Amino acid sequence: MWTKENRSRYDRSGLRYESDLTDEEWAEIAPLIPPAKPGGNKRSVNLREVVNGLMYILSTGCQWRAIPKDLAARSTMYDYFERWSWDGTLERIHHALYVKCREQALREASPTAAIIDAQSVKSAEKGGAQIDPRGYDAGKKVKGKKRHVLVDTQGLVLHAIVTAADIQDRDGGAWLLSTRFGRYPFLLKLYADGGYQGPEFRKSVKAVLSQVTVEIVKRSDQVKGFIVLPKRWVVERTLAWLNRCRRLGKDWENLNHKARAFLLMASIRLMVRRLGRA
Repeated sequence: MWTKENRSRYDRSGLRYESDLTDEEWAEIAPLIPPAKPGGNKRSVNLREVVNGLMYILSTGCQWRAIPKDLAARSTMYDYFERWSWDGTLERIHHALYVKCREQALREASPTAAIIDAQSVKSAEKGGAQIDPRGYDAGKKVKGKKRHVLVDTQGLVLHAIVTAADIQDRDGGAWLLSTRFGRYPFLLKLYADGGYQGPEFRKSVKAVLSQVTVEIVKRSDQVKGFIVLPKRWVVERTLAWLNRCRRLGKDWENLNHKARAFLLMASIRLMVRRLGRA
């Protein structure tokens, strides 16, 4: 938590760009980046500058063509971003950092409780063909995409997917839980809001996680104004943390897998800064 006493720990004014990685943060990520493929010339690209450039785009929300010249070349950064999002590198980095954050907090690597929620995001003006179509969320009155996020009780992201905004929360939640690919096997409790109530979602959860019980945390109709709801505030805080990255302020990506890659990078940014300050 930011206070006047620990302000120096959060001060990044000494860096070239505030989005750049510190030496401590780079030391957390560098061992997790796969080595160059055998054969051919030696890798001449400075991978730290590649990661710094991707963090710059994520933090500032600038266009690829507006990347400063003192970072890696735009085409090089885009190539690595595309490669790491497809070959699972971002997934592996995210999971390794998550385990370290859990150990730092003296907790088991696999949580027993999680909170699920969805966030609808407006689509921005996009050029080219939009391969993954957007949808319209009638409840939120938003035309764009929807981010389905699963977090632990600390607010760290466990898993996330991106769909069109017209996908119901319970349907996206079932898809989210079924694509965990065996990770976090010790989940026992799942907290959700009223959008996930009903037998369909419970049946979907039981089909992929038979040991998990779903608890719907509802808002009272008698209460007016803002109120902190048990457990649900954790995932809302996480979404607020992620939205500090301006690239996530709107849906800028034509492809859902790229939108999800930037979402994972925002979570990586959150965890690596937490580890770097330790």
